[in-house]
Amino acid sequence: MMTTVKDVAKKANVSPSTVSRVINDHPSISSETKQRVRKIMDAMGYYPNITARNLGTQRANSLGVILPPLDSRERLGNPLYLELLNAVNETAAEFQVTTAVASADNSQTLLENVTRMHRQKQVDGFILAYSEKDDPVVDYLYHHQVPFTLIGRPAKRETDIVYVDNDNQLLGKQATEHLLAKGHKNILFVSNVNQEVIFFERYFGYQEAMMLQGLPTHPPLTMLQPEDYTQFPELIKETGATALVVIDDIFALRMIQLATLHGYKVPDGLSVISFNNSIFATLVHPYLTTIDIDISDLGRLSTQKLMEQINHQQSSGVQLVVPHHLIQRETVRTI
Repeated sequence: MMTTVKDVAKKANVSPSTVSRVINDHPSISSETKQRVRKIMDAMGYYPNITARNLGTQRANSLGVILPPLDSRERLGNPLYLELLNAVNETAAEFQVTTAVASADNSQTLLENVTRMHRQKQVDGFILAYSEKDDPVVDYLYHHQVPFTLIGRPAKRETDIVYVDNDNQLLGKQATEHLLAKGHKNILFVSNVNQEVIFFERYFGYQEAMMLQGLPTHPPLTMLQPEDYTQFPELIKETGATALVVIDDIFALRMIQLATLHGYKVPDGLSVISFNNSIFATLVHPYLTTIDIDISDLGRLSTQKLMEQINHQQSSGVQLVVPHHLIQRETVRTI
């Protein structure tokens, strides 16, 4: 025999209307009561009729996760997004909602996908897994007043957009300071993106650390085209660089391959530090010295903040900074 709302209410010693409000995540019910009733629902094997619930509340009871344009092999294979999706899924399940993913290989198609999901009411709001300059997706969500949380600092409208982030300028500064503390004085900042907000922030952090020590800063070494890679050995010779601050772990591995190809052994000839502490950091030797940004926490908090907006519990313009920590491994040597 199927378990009903009345059965759950009787077991939880509450009214059927209270169980219905728990199902609909109504703000009038305390979080303690919601947790207790949901545990009883799980134990009794009760699953609400989502279709009926959605018709009653005019909600999709689903969140959209927008991945950045997957326009490179590095982005396509980045485990960061899988970790993020896992954290979002787990947190969404606590709110009794599902998740859907919007992805594409260019920003125009991505915008079309997001527009369709919004207009067809497939989701109640979005988590944007990246932050870029002049992003048409952010502009669309903002102008259509769609609830969304941004992972990363917004390029504009900082006081109006709800976002969660690490302090990426501090990350860039601390990565560079780690190299400076190991005796490196000629350091380059290397990236395969140049429009993402994290690129600007981490590069500014690099500049700050170098300038505070009275050392020269170099323009960022951005590897966007195949010809950029061919200039690498000349740039290392010209600058006399002994260390690289690299935008993330996957690209750091690519840079280690490139350095090895041109006769620079890591860390003996060239030290490397990167960010994210992804699974790739310890897949091959030398293990990467990297900064852990706690991507699971970013996913969890971004989901919570989106649900608060959907439930009209949170004003706009909230910033949450997620802590980070440096993990020393094998790619930085002391001079």
